[in-house]
Amino acid sequence: MKDLRQDLIMAATHFYDRSWMVGTAGNLSARLADGSFWITASGKAKGRLTEQDFIRMNVDGQIIEKPQPDNRPSAETSIHQAIYQCFPEAQACYHVHSIEANLVSRFTQNQDLLLPTIEMLKGLGVWEENPQVTIPLFINHLEVPKIADDISARLAISPPQIPALLIRDHGVTVWADATAKAYNYVEVIEYIFRYMVAEASLYSNPK
Repeated sequence: MKDLRQDLIMAATHFYDRSWMVGTAGNLSARLADGSFWITASGKAKGRLTEQDFIRMNVDGQIIEKPQPDNRPSAETSIHQAIYQCFPEAQACYHVHSIEANLVSRFTQNQDLLLPTIEMLKGLGVWEENPQVTIPLFINHLEVPKIADDISARLAISPPQIPALLIRDHGVTVWADATAKAYNYVEVIEYIFRYMVAEASLYSNPK
């Protein structure tokens, strides 16, 4: 059976190279057949991960396996738990910290951020003509479990239009039914964020 940690290592290396997981920022997880999931351990440099830099947990937050005794769960494990509990079909959850994600999170004070009507929305499963697509936006509480509680409460009532959410001044989280698809979702949503920042810059500095 394929070790999903290899997919997470590959994704983390790529995201690190794109400056989306600088230093130890961000976290990635992938779900196993029994419902448990591998998640990057706290404080691990995302550009140099090995199979020893993960913890296997269940959705209730209990540690099942840790290759290194001093490994600690990611500070944002509760967000991954919330996603897996809200979306049983989700098999991977990726959370990255990019400059563009933080910038666009300031474009509105609302609970949803309107995304531009561009072709790349198809990469997130949106195939409508001239769609009005929003991404849910959450407050960046200091206590991460409070963010997770907000996510669980809101998404249980109002599922998002796309498999992604944004935490203000923090970063984006995506989920999918496969690690490869989650990898693509991160790239697509980050492209959209870069487009939004470039567009805002263009209109704020007309020639």
